[in-house]
Amino acid sequence: MSLLDSLKQYTTVVSDTGDIDAIAQYRPQDATTNPSLLLKAAQQPAYRDLVEAALGAAEGAGGDQRRRAEAFMDNLSVAFGREILEIIPGRVSTEVDARLSFDTDGSIAKARHLIGLYERAGISRERVLIKLGSTWEGIRAAELLEREGVHCNMTLLFSFAQAVACAEARVTLISPFVGRIYDWHKKTRGTEIPPDDDPGVASVRRIYNYYKKFGYTTQVMGASFRKMDQIVRLAGCDLLTISPELLDELSKTPGELAPALTPEAAKASNEEQIHLDEPTYRWMHNEDAMAVEKLSEGIRRFNEDARKLEKWAQTAMTTA
Repeated sequence: MSLLDSLKQYTTVVSDTGDIDAIAQYRPQDATTNPSLLLKAAQQPAYRDLVEAALGAAEGAGGDQRRRAEAFMDNLSVAFGREILEIIPGRVSTEVDARLSFDTDGSIAKARHLIGLYERAGISRERVLIKLGSTWEGIRAAELLEREGVHCNMTLLFSFAQAVACAEARVTLISPFVGRIYDWHKKTRGTEIPPDDDPGVASVRRIYNYYKKFGYTTQVMGASFRKMDQIVRLAGCDLLTISPELLDELSKTPGELAPALTPEAAKASNEEQIHLDEPTYRWMHNEDAMAVEKLSEGIRRFNEDARKLEKWAQTAMTTA
């Protein structure tokens, strides 16, 4: 038995890629994409048909070049999502533009549009997770969308305050970024961090324990892993989204895992329940320097990736 086989006994494994061939190889339950992954995948000859279809839909949308580029990105995201859903039995996550991170109404409108594209293609909304940044505005958008049956994956989650606010909004899923938390603390300390002292792993463990102890239904999906040790130490987490490179390493490493996280241990933890209104949330999040920095940086980085995809789309439409 490989570590990947063993992990799948306790945790839902999600593939963190837009590469459909990689998803087919490792056969995860769910998959998630983002603009940078889509940009890389869209330039591969194997996916030219999907690009051509998205270009045609964009031209049909009319309007100026920017509007057509936006339509191309939306249709390409859904096209890849549809292809992925033919391979996996579970759900695919499709991301809302990072420019809407502080725009509740805009995020809701974009989410509804993406779900509409999926449903017109015959895909049930139950198989789609809308990815939103875990800002206060994004969380409020997710709260309303969940009431409409649009399920949300809250990304760029770094602070405990974000996790509590997401749980209270009854979102479907959160994605705490293990690797980016680790990166920040490693840089700040100026030295390698022992695996048992990994702050990214500790963050997910605390959130998991809090959710299970107090009966929140929001699922925890550890994300952004740097090394296999981080994954092993979170076996038992609801879901883990893993890059093809680390999936390959896990699949080639023999061994069996015991769950590091369990509901029983969570209920015995010393976590105390809290409730957050907006001022309390903003203050609590602000007190976490790492989370403030990484959330802002993550939004900027996702936006840069989306603009690269948008620029590529504009070039593709001009030369089509």
